[in-house]
Amino acid sequence: MTQFDLEFTISLAKEAGSLLQGFFQSISLATRRKADRSLVTQADLDADELIAGALHDRFPEDVLISEELAPTVPPGIDPKSSAIWVIDPLDGTTNFSMGLLHWGVSLARLEMGIPKLAVVYFPMLNQLYTAEHGTGAKLNHQPINIDPEAHRNMSFFSCCSRTYHRYEVDIPYKTRIFGCASYTYCAVASSVAVLGFEATPKIWDIAAAWLVVEEAGGAIGVLEGPPPFPIKGERDYTAQVYPTIAAATMEQMDWGKARIKRKVGRDHNKDGNSPVL
Repeated sequence: MTQFDLEFTISLAKEAGSLLQGFFQSISLATRRKADRSLVTQADLDADELIAGALHDRFPEDVLISEELAPTVPPGIDPKSSAIWVIDPLDGTTNFSMGLLHWGVSLARLEMGIPKLAVVYFPMLNQLYTAEHGTGAKLNHQPINIDPEAHRNMSFFSCCSRTYHRYEVDIPYKTRIFGCASYTYCAVASSVAVLGFEATPKIWDIAAAWLVVEEAGGAIGVLEGPPPFPIKGERDYTAQVYPTIAAATMEQMDWGKARIKRKVGRDHNKDGNSPVL
């Protein structure tokens, strides 16, 4: 990937963000629930089509995986030899449909099954996170490096609403629930949250933010279950969740893992369709 490719991806994320803003707070915006009980709106679908069309034109040989239009790696595709885009056209659909500000566009390009380029754009917050493998992460074009000591006396634990439903949590920090998985991890990357955890994210929720955290110098991994990367071929990613935790350092991540324990009888894939939002 070249600098031009990063600039193209940034421009595309902003274009999708502008499209979404046109739908935002519309009283006529229709919503429905998918099979996994998550929300989808016409805004999600239109943004997905916009992104997919632009990527097909610019990178015709690349494969696309997206939450709404193409959630499965096509048969015959080897992720180790094919570049794959993982797209979430609207991360935080519930927030979006309720008029809340924490939602964004998440784009990641994978090579050898690993995130190599990432753009996460939160239009209503005017925050643009970017990362390229080996070159660092940026927030609004300014380099960011996680500071393990930042706000230590008044920091918080960012998680999803399903966390306390599925896990016993013993984290001695105030809790904040943003309702947007990519923002949970970007808050760690920007040294705002000391620890971030999402109980049931899908591959498109974490692909871009995963690289942002790593390139900002942080640690990110799954609490349990198989790792998301390298991505696998011929898999329906609507059926796979990755309980993912991020922190400033590996030591802090291990500390967090030791204090988040699954409740007895809970299975992170079997109960992934719960209506808890």
